[in-house]
Amino acid sequence: MEKTFEQLQIKDDFMFSVIMRNPKFCKPFLERVLGIKIFRIEYPKSQEAIDISSDAKSVRLDIYVEDGNNTVYNIEMQTTENRNIPKRTRYYQGMIDLNILEKGENYKDLKRSFVIFVCTFDLFNEGRHIYTFENRCLENPELGLGDDTTKIILNTKGTIDDVTPEMKKLLDFIDGKEPEDDFTRELDEAVRSVRKNEKWRLDYMTLQMNYQEKYEEGIEYEKLETARRLIELGKFSLEDIAVGTGLPLEKVKEIADMQPD
Repeated sequence: MEKTFEQLQIKDDFMFSVIMRNPKFCKPFLERVLGIKIFRIEYPKSQEAIDISSDAKSVRLDIYVEDGNNTVYNIEMQTTENRNIPKRTRYYQGMIDLNILEKGENYKDLKRSFVIFVCTFDLFNEGRHIYTFENRCLENPELGLGDDTTKIILNTKGTIDDVTPEMKKLLDFIDGKEPEDDFTRELDEAVRSVRKNEKWRLDYMTLQMNYQEKYEEGIEYEKLETARRLIELGKFSLEDIAVGTGLPLEKVKEIADMQPD
């Protein structure tokens, strides 16, 4: 069941995306995750607003920012375990590189990149709060490939003492616990502020309607395909097929009339 707008928390991708589009929150978030200081972050113009069009691949809530120092960051919230996250990190990495190359730059000028997934579950079941991956030589793990790509999987339910207290408080807050420091309290206030924003409410409702339309279109397509396959088998009456698929009998007859003799 989809959450109402008032129920959204920072771990919900819509809320996370809205908040992280403010450099006031995104910059310290990245600094806390990576343990570095970032001078500034920039949002490419194509990423300034959430795209809520109905195209299958255009409903994207990713955060994509640059730091003005030849580094790009892609952040995504993930609360569903049955997604192929390792392959998705590969996909996002490819999209980042393609986006840069499409601007006419040489592959030698590819920027350093960080793909960060914030997960509310432990993908690797090792109890770590953070899993960092870089390309290294199997024969000599000390030898890095040097392709300037890093993939980070965060786990809000980590149990190992492997991150700073500040990072632990951030992950705990994302996981649903009360804020414990100034930054998480600011994030908590930002969540409350977004919930009062009528523009974001409308955008969220529009997004949910698009999701529902796509879902219903998928269900309808499956019904039509099932009816077509059953007609081809020739073992069932059109009436039985209509009952079995939930399609009107007239629609089933229409499909049958379209089948080759």
